[in-house]
Amino acid sequence: MRVTLATHGGLAAPVRAGLSPDVVDTDALPESATAELCRLVDAAVLAASAAAEDREAHRSAPDAMSYSVTVEEGGHSSVLVQSDRDMSPEFAALLRWLKEHAVRE
Repeated sequence: MRVTLATHGGLAAPVRAGLSPDVVDTDALPESATAELCRLVDAAVLAASAAAEDREAHRSAPDAMSYSVTVEEGGHSSVLVQSDRDMSPEFAALLRWLKEHAVRE
């Protein structure tokens, strides 16, 4: 599994505009770290699905950061997108883990 984190917006957007996304490849992780990442991804996906059903209209937050997490596995990919304004606790946990373990490509 390959997980990519891209960060958008916020006050430092011009600085980050040219940076590559952060990447975690489970082939390079110990088994315990891979299991933790899978658990965090599953929890964030489940929370996003539940939130999509009862989400209120999106309100603008001009200086808010937004995050795109792309999960690629077995020829399939899915993307989770959330912002500082409406981030679920599960997505926040995944984001923290990725920031600690990802490498910039």
